[in-house]
Amino acid sequence: MTLVTTRHLPVAVIGGGQAGLSMSWCLKQRGIEHLVFEKRKAGHSWSSQRWDSFCLVTPNWQCQLPGHPYAGNDPDGFMLKHEIVAYLQAYRAKVDPPIREGVSVERVARSTAGFAIATSEGDYSADRIVVASGGYHLPIIPRMAERLPPAILQLHSEQYRNPAVLPEGAVLVVGSGQSGAQIAEDLHLAGRKVHLAVGDAPRCARFYRGRDVVTWLADMGYYDMPVEKHPLREGVRDNTNHYVTGRDGGRDIDLRQFARDGMKLYGLLDGLDGATLRFRPTLKASLDEADRVYNGINATIDKWIAEKGIAAPPPSVYAPVWEPASEPATLDLAAEGIASIIWCIGFQPDFRWLDAPVFNGAGHPVHHRGVTGVEGVYFLGLPWLHSWGSGRFSGVARDAEFLADDIARHLIRASDRAGRSAA
Repeated sequence: MTLVTTRHLPVAVIGGGQAGLSMSWCLKQRGIEHLVFEKRKAGHSWSSQRWDSFCLVTPNWQCQLPGHPYAGNDPDGFMLKHEIVAYLQAYRAKVDPPIREGVSVERVARSTAGFAIATSEGDYSADRIVVASGGYHLPIIPRMAERLPPAILQLHSEQYRNPAVLPEGAVLVVGSGQSGAQIAEDLHLAGRKVHLAVGDAPRCARFYRGRDVVTWLADMGYYDMPVEKHPLREGVRDNTNHYVTGRDGGRDIDLRQFARDGMKLYGLLDGLDGATLRFRPTLKASLDEADRVYNGINATIDKWIAEKGIAAPPPSVYAPVWEPASEPATLDLAAEGIASIIWCIGFQPDFRWLDAPVFNGAGHPVHHRGVTGVEGVYFLGLPWLHSWGSGRFSGVARDAEFLADDIARHLIRASDRAGRSAA
């Protein structure tokens, strides 16, 4: 009879992206034994789920992974895709994590040993687990996509690479968040005829009054604001990110200017009749709201400059350069020569492998700063886990340090209790 043993770990980290690597760094600094599970390769999403012209929308100086601040010669620039990959590869080498790549975690559940972990290579157990796999797991594609003409190529934003790989013809981009707006721009700059279904994403300026808006907001303390002090509280976690770009040194993304240049804009996609798409009459309202947010952010910067007596170029207010003459209600795919549709409407979380009562009705984890109501279950790397930067290179270090300290305290207490029991 073969005796199968289960390796026990003080801490299991699920996910080997920037969050998992950051957690490993912090645990190693505290001498805490752990193992990182990554079903592909560490940091794979940056190389396999981004388009070719992808770049950061925040300046390089905000890349502050624990023990690995940006050290290049362009702190105010925006790393391109290959530079981001190189930054993460260098971090992996620096962390030298105990990691099992190519190993998927199939189930985690409470057990007498703490947590039982079933993986594609066998069983483990752990005292504590850190879920660092992010929240963008399942691409969202509406059911109506199943009824579209089969000749039309359909891609999710994670599958798009560049305009050249698409068939000849016009392209419909659905969604105008960061991915949708930047992919629409990528196609537009390549000379493709683009149709864009505009959602409710806000926008912000790239530069204002002589500086990057991110730099102003950092000075104002916005990126240090905990979610509990945000006006929306936890509701901010559901917000769509502002669209802006770091491309070619950074600039605004102005959908109205795209429309002036020939891009066709629509409201929210509402349905499909045969080969004709229907849209809600929301285009003007969406554009107006995005501009209201844009000007509102700039106004808060104006107030800060005035209060601090900072010398800066004069303020300005964005005025629309284009207005929709009407609300387009339909799009005949054949008549407009639509050969491709790119779905840029986001992802939904998939934590079905974690058997623990830590989720709300939408499948999102309930936590305070990554600490859940189930002893020993933590989350790291989610948007607004604690602050704006929690899901980014800029803020994950602070969160990882916080969780590592909490883990260390509990492991020490458990060790003390075990010692007293033995005595």
